[in-house]
Amino acid sequence: MTGLTAELVVDGRAPHTPALAPNGQMLCYVLAPISRTGNHLDTEIWLVNTDDVTTSHRATTDTATESRPRWSADSGTLFFLSDCADRSTSQVHRLALADGTADPVTNWGAGIIDHLPLADLTMVALLAEDELTEQDAHRIRDRDDAIVVGEREPRARLRLLDLRTGLVTTPDVFGDRHVVELRQRPDGGPLAVLTRASSDKDYGPRTGQLHLFDLRTGTATDFGAVEAEAHSLAWWPGEDGWHLAHLALTPPVLQAGTAVFDLAVDSRTVRNRTSDLPMCPTELHQTDADPLVVFADGLNTTLARLDPTGPTTLSQHTGCLDDLSTTPAGDTIAALTSTRYQPANVHIGPATGPLRRLTNTRPELDAIALGAQQPLNHRAADGLDLDGLLVLPVGSSAADGPFPLVTIVHGGPYDRYADRFQLSWVPSAQWLAAAGYAVFLPNPRGGKGHGHQFAASVAGRIGQEEWTDIQTGIDLLIAEGVADPDRLGIAGGSHGGFMSAWAVGQTDRFRAALVVAGVIDWGMLTATGEYGLFEAALGGSTGWSGIGPHPHDAVSPISFAGRVRTPVLLLHGAEDTNVPLGQSVYFHRALRHFGVEHEFVIYPREGHSIRERNHQLDVLRRTRAWFDRWLQS
Repeated sequence: MTGLTAELVVDGRAPHTPALAPNGQMLCYVLAPISRTGNHLDTEIWLVNTDDVTTSHRATTDTATESRPRWSADSGTLFFLSDCADRSTSQVHRLALADGTADPVTNWGAGIIDHLPLADLTMVALLAEDELTEQDAHRIRDRDDAIVVGEREPRARLRLLDLRTGLVTTPDVFGDRHVVELRQRPDGGPLAVLTRASSDKDYGPRTGQLHLFDLRTGTATDFGAVEAEAHSLAWWPGEDGWHLAHLALTPPVLQAGTAVFDLAVDSRTVRNRTSDLPMCPTELHQTDADPLVVFADGLNTTLARLDPTGPTTLSQHTGCLDDLSTTPAGDTIAALTSTRYQPANVHIGPATGPLRRLTNTRPELDAIALGAQQPLNHRAADGLDLDGLLVLPVGSSAADGPFPLVTIVHGGPYDRYADRFQLSWVPSAQWLAAAGYAVFLPNPRGGKGHGHQFAASVAGRIGQEEWTDIQTGIDLLIAEGVADPDRLGIAGGSHGGFMSAWAVGQTDRFRAALVVAGVIDWGMLTATGEYGLFEAALGGSTGWSGIGPHPHDAVSPISFAGRVRTPVLLLHGAEDTNVPLGQSVYFHRALRHFGVEHEFVIYPREGHSIRERNHQLDVLRRTRAWFDRWLQS
């Protein structure tokens, strides 16, 4: 067996967005590098014969960002986006399987955001922003480009490409609304269209509306508002006519479990089809009949069919089932899935299971020694059943403990740890297990996988019960002799970074902490982050809620900075717009003021995720060195 290095972690390539041809005979997927070395992430579209994986080959030889593969209805043509001609400006390309040639079919100045081949093989629906006018070009050239918020905001519009002529037309529908998703009825009928009032990430997701667009007449019908963060449109035929379903947040608060909302088109009656379930829908997929639903189900995943009477389980899968693709009949699926000790690959099989692996994109990891991973079930202080994962140091069993323990809290908080491969460029369980650490991956309340109420329970109460949930897991591992109580560390990114910063303001039990792009002040994040009012739902208030103190002050780590005694490593991307850099600057200044030992690292050009290779290598090496310094002595 070979030892794990930082280079092995970041230098691999991973598959994304598998797409099955309607006839089930061919499959394509995007192969993307884990890290970026230049200004662009060069990706590739690969094709696989589902009956003969040895015929796997790349669709083009271009150096480009290739993405969003979509098949024609007759399975004879693959459409995808590529920026090979003008980097960062994607156009639709068409690959004919008959001769293997790929050619661009659009030349839209603003680039194409998304596309949908239609039942009429001569037509493709597009999502694209308006092209620059001559006046716009002059303003940019002359630097007369003051930004007036609310004016000339970029909006994606529905456009139609005629493949026979190359002509792109823009139907005069939906006013000035931003179009985010399209789905054609399985019989070739109208398009379901999801729009928002704006592309602004704070405002837009709360303003969704649903429409139908008749391709024959060019007219639209409005069906009114949908719940926040609506997505994943799917048609299905019922005894009472056509239905149109989608995923969205369960009302009324903006921190909640997702649900499947089902609209009966003729009566306009809307139902929540997944209320009171102890699991959370994560993907919804259209077939010619009842749609398929992917559910986060504890540490694992359930695939179900949305029958008229309710979801009917088809198969259950260890870990995750991501980026599902299905044939029109819904009998064959392809998806990304992994094991505890193998990274995600494309798998295919019947919807009822089992699935067989089609790709092996990271064979270099086959010889790497990994830590034993196991589910961990425990109870919260109030008796709530919880789960998580424990990863032991490489080559060790629980009986060899106690070990230094690092608890890594997931982000979101509406996310989860699933029982899958735990190795990535962010400080991950297997990366630390290779250095002799036991790692606890908790799933406290607020995450997905246990239904709506479990997720919604943290709204306005972050850092409360979810923090005690984490502590009970740590206490259990100490009691069982796995964790050394004198060598505890805590880490996390984004919301996990919040929990790490929160923890060290509540207790001195941790000897070291890692905060990656963490939330330090909820009022400040509401005011400056991309998803302001979603963050306000977590923090419980906004800064404009009158004279303070405000509820969010009581759950912000900055309020407890004077209590911190634990050494803290702060990492943050300079261009992060989700959790802006100012959050870490705020904590850094407070820790400096109180004389707390800490290190603050800023990564230029990086956003909420660190993408550049050298930066990813630095994150891995620096974080392991940080915990070694404080926990291995």
